Amino acid sequence: MPKVRQDAWSHEDDLLLAETVLRHIREGSTQLRAFDEVGDLLNRTSAACGFRWNAEVRQKYEQAVELAKKQRKEKKRSEANMPNPIVVNTIEEDEHEVDEVRQEVPVLTDKEISPQPEKTLSLSQIIKQLKAYQKESSNQQNLSQKYQTLESENKKLASMNQQLTNQLNSMTEDYQALIQIMDRARKMVMFDDQDYSQKPQFRMEKNGNLEHVVR
Repeated sequence: MPKVRQDAWSHEDDLLLAETVLRHIREGSTQLRAFDEVGDLLNRTSAACGFRWNAEVRQKYEQAVELAKKQRKEKKRSEANMPNPIVVNTIEEDEHEVDEVRQEVPVLTDKEISPQPEKTLSLSQIIKQLKAYQKESSNQQNLSQKYQTLESENKKLASMNQQLTNQLNSMTEDYQALIQIMDRARKMVMFDDQDYSQKPQFRMEKNGNLEHVVR
């Protein structure tokens, strides 16, 4: 069953929290484990216990916390001087250092965190955004009009290009036909000249006889 207790902290609850945290510090444990232990005893979350300790209880036990830390160090020294020293878990030492940092950070309570309201824009900001949107919309319309104009001009140029291509093809055909006609005429003239040169020619002599002229 989830822990949903949200009633006020009593003096006995604060005292239990302080004693548990100080004991864990002396024994070389972490405050997080102390918060878990108190949370189980008081039916509260560990976050709520941490918030109560950092916000209200700790400042009343500053000297006790310092004393507990000294006792923890003395205990480690005595364990280190034993014939068979106990290997200290470096992870726990790191947790102590992290724990000291966490004391500077507020801990959230176990109350349900309500969603943060959206930031309200001022009238000037709304007007500014609307003007920016209007300007962007106007630019898009101008670009659309330019695109349509260019597309229309492109179609016209394509049509003109097709017309010129057709005219060029027609002129090419006419030119080829003219070349063929001129070639046939040249051949006909050359044929006529050959026929004329091959015909026999005669001349009249003084006595009235025709004489064949040999060329």
